[in-house]
Amino acid sequence: MEVFLNEKSIVVNKGSTAFSIKRSFKPDADIVIHNGFIISKDILLKEHDRVTLIKRGEIPSKDELEALMSSRHTPGVHEKIKKARVGIAGLGGLGSNVTVSLARIGIGYLKLVDFDVVEPSNLNRQQYFIKHLGMKKSEAIKDLISQVNPFVKIETKDIYIDKNNIEELFNNVDIIVEAFDNPKAKAELINTVLKKMPEKKVVAASGMAGYFSNNTIVTRKLRDNFYLIGDGISEAKPGCGLMAPRVSIAANHQANTVLRIIMGEKDV
Repeated sequence: MEVFLNEKSIVVNKGSTAFSIKRSFKPDADIVIHNGFIISKDILLKEHDRVTLIKRGEIPSKDELEALMSSRHTPGVHEKIKKARVGIAGLGGLGSNVTVSLARIGIGYLKLVDFDVVEPSNLNRQQYFIKHLGMKKSEAIKDLISQVNPFVKIETKDIYIDKNNIEELFNNVDIIVEAFDNPKAKAELINTVLKKMPEKKVVAASGMAGYFSNNTIVTRKLRDNFYLIGDGISEAKPGCGLMAPRVSIAANHQANTVLRIIMGEKDV
């Protein structure tokens, strides 16, 4: 009969149990999950049951992780995600959060660009940890991704982005995520892409400061290749700072917009 072991189809004899699968395939597993529930007593398996075997702290193989992701996403969706090429300009509050979300779903290629270092003040909204303080963000983000999905192909650039290098930096991606704090830098990147790289999609953000309503952060499509996320008005200022909740909401709007573009969805 057919059962699924770590989301891969296998054929076993009738009368097989969860623990017999463990003994045959992964005897050093610490945890046995049967149809979504951790079990401590053996269970007789039925057709199409799902068994997951976990050894604490062990990195799944690439094939194993692929099978798990494909099962979660469904194969057709996952294949499109694996082929996507995305560039992220800036690895701060927006960029680090977008990066981690896209790495989690297994984006095929990520180009990550930032010249800055991780500072203590970044910890209130960016994905970094205390151990990353003083590290270049382009290096710290590699460490984060290795803990999420070590098989995502990434390329990092430790360089300041300006109008003179935007085309060169992002010519090998299909979608560019604008993730700057500086309004001038935001405008420069967006205008360069729209004027000189019209075949690229750009996903930008503006207006996410403070603790205003979640629901004021929205995604708007301003052109066929230009999406803008945020409330459009909440800039950082005294009494209205950039903080994790709204920044991460905006960042995940950006990540989901990237995913929708990959999947061929044109509307917001």
